[in-house]
Amino acid sequence: MRLLRTALGVVTLTTLCSGARAQEHLAQKPAGPNTQATSPAPVAVSLKRAIELALQNSKEIQVTKIQASVADHAAQITKAQFMPNLYAGSGAGYTNGIPETPGGRAPSVFNLTYTEQVLNEPLRGQSKEMQEQAKAQKIALEEAKSNVISRTAMAYLELGKVRHSLELLRAEQDSAEKILQVTQERQSQGFELPVEVTKAQLIKARVVQHILRLEEREDELEVFLKYQLGLPETQAIEVSPEDLPGEAELAGDNLVAAALANNTGLRLAESDVRAKEFRLKGERRGYFPTLELVSIYSVLAKFNNYSEFFNHFQRNNYNAGIDMHVPIFSAQIKANIGLARVNLDAAKASLTNKRAELTADVRQKTRRLREMDAAKEVARLEWQLAQQNVAVLQAQFGEGKLNLRDMEKARLEENDKWMAYLDANFQKQQAQLDLLKTAGQLDKVWQ
Repeated sequence: MRLLRTALGVVTLTTLCSGARAQEHLAQKPAGPNTQATSPAPVAVSLKRAIELALQNSKEIQVTKIQASVADHAAQITKAQFMPNLYAGSGAGYTNGIPETPGGRAPSVFNLTYTEQVLNEPLRGQSKEMQEQAKAQKIALEEAKSNVISRTAMAYLELGKVRHSLELLRAEQDSAEKILQVTQERQSQGFELPVEVTKAQLIKARVVQHILRLEEREDELEVFLKYQLGLPETQAIEVSPEDLPGEAELAGDNLVAAALANNTGLRLAESDVRAKEFRLKGERRGYFPTLELVSIYSVLAKFNNYSEFFNHFQRNNYNAGIDMHVPIFSAQIKANIGLARVNLDAAKASLTNKRAELTADVRQKTRRLREMDAAKEVARLEWQLAQQNVAVLQAQFGEGKLNLRDMEKARLEENDKWMAYLDANFQKQQAQLDLLKTAGQLDKVWQ
């Protein structure tokens, strides 16, 4: 009877294997002419290429460029008053009485007006302030590029880590299923308590829960990367596990000096101080005379009754000279100086705080990077130890000294240590990117 059962089992197994091979053979057949791809083939993107595409397609960078252009044009408006300005117009109209217009100028059929500021220190100070603010917008553009690089690199590296972890978890799911089957068989034979079956079911459920969480995170990261890279929503992307370039490994002392020289937040604060200094300098010179070149050419008409109110009528008139104002007492100038001084003091205080905070921030992030590096080494050694343990247990399993359940548990532990190493490596990379961004060195790593 036992021999008959064995023979039936062999026949059944052979039949199942033949069916599986037949299905595999059908699956490997080339698609027919009517088969159409539902989505484009996945595109492989390296980390460097992902950053290049993100910089080309970032909406944040485009908006910042527009803001920088707006600041440039706004600075030119005030600066233009110190350049030649020529206007043509007409003030023709009916007059009854002394000919004049609401602006105080005589009515004319045609007129040309020329103006140019020569000496106006408050206005010049405002102009320099706005020019410095326009330069600050270019620094803000660098900060926007740094933000795009940081977010893209982190999303890329995390997506690679998540996909690798999913591969390990799916292997864990198979091991958890085998453990559950063996435990259920032993429980049915009276060798295990029901609580052991529940434990095995819990292990499998936790693996499934972890897989679902990572699949959701994978979808979020893929959607974000497609948007950052300017790829269509239906385009699948492939990423490869990568380490950051060697240039990302920098000494902490060098990073402090680099941060004080290149951090965009600090440079913006310094630019704000310079802008406020220009404004205060201009307001203090508000007691200086203001000088403007003016010139007017006008063509007058007789129907405005000029001959009735003036001794002589001249059709073509030309006037040129200077318009000068000397302030003797001005409460407004004093108030403007006070406001400019307070704004400068506030900007200097903000700059001082920014420098102190930046130095402390760089040192703290340097220490965190060292901690993450140490944690990565610990995770690597734990993973190596789990591998060696699996190798020993595999030998015992081959000799029949170990059951399948204990063997699969060891493999589960090895996969857990491997995923812990992947997490530790990503956390180190994340700390590196954060430190480089703070030091203003992020864009130089991929040059």
